[in-house]
Amino acid sequence: MKKILLIILIPFLGINLHSFAQGNLLVTPVRVVFEGNKQKEELSLINTGNDTAIYSISFLQYNMTEDGNFEAIEKSGDNQEFADPFLRVFPRQITLAPRESQSIRLQYRKANNMKSGEYRSHLYFRADKGNNSALGMETKDKDTSLLSVKITPVFGVSIPVIIRNGEIKVSSTISNLRLDKSDSLQYIKFCLNRSGNISVYGDIIIEYIPNQGKAIEIGTMRGIAIYTNINKRNISFKLNTGKAITLNNGKIKIRFTSPKDAPYLLYAEQELVL
Repeated sequence: MKKILLIILIPFLGINLHSFAQGNLLVTPVRVVFEGNKQKEELSLINTGNDTAIYSISFLQYNMTEDGNFEAIEKSGDNQEFADPFLRVFPRQITLAPRESQSIRLQYRKANNMKSGEYRSHLYFRADKGNNSALGMETKDKDTSLLSVKITPVFGVSIPVIIRNGEIKVSSTISNLRLDKSDSLQYIKFCLNRSGNISVYGDIIIEYIPNQGKAIEIGTMRGIAIYTNINKRNISFKLNTGKAITLNNGKIKIRFTSPKDAPYLLYAEQELVL
């Protein structure tokens, strides 16, 4: 019987690191924002694998869910405008030898009829079929009477590209803060809210402040975004308390701030008295 080839498409949405690697591809930066007079950006792609690879470059569209996941979409909505009609990327396909790097150029071309607010698309780097082979898939079985299945991963990396135009505004709050305990694990759960016509992006810092003693950092979440198609995100985070820290007789403070590599701004904060 003939062989059946299954292709697995794996998109990755890197939004919380300076560089992101998957399927032997390293991309830097992992988030691009065009605002003010900025019109150009260069991205660096590095093949960290041992084989030559070919990557195709295109745009995809996603909505963010309130749990922080992503859903592919084709049409824009009331609070979601696509950025790709105003963007040019060159080249659209690159070939990288092992350990080789190359830059691609991303250009923003503003249109006269653009309304105020934010536009977002995701730049997608897709490894062409045949560049990656799954470990352990080799077979020495030559019996052609048997049905065989070969799984070939097709890796992809996508990063958000954001355009901000005209008058923009955004604010954030933290609500529904609570502490959940499960066996020896402790989770902090809360709702991160956004209002305005652009997305918000930053870091979550969680501290335990005992009634006596110094504040102790018990959790950090880097690169948290709330995009314009939603107004809130539901966050659940396992605290780094271990056995040495007992969360009582004090309070937990959560701060939502600008990213670590940007000038410090406090977007929102909230306290939970224990």
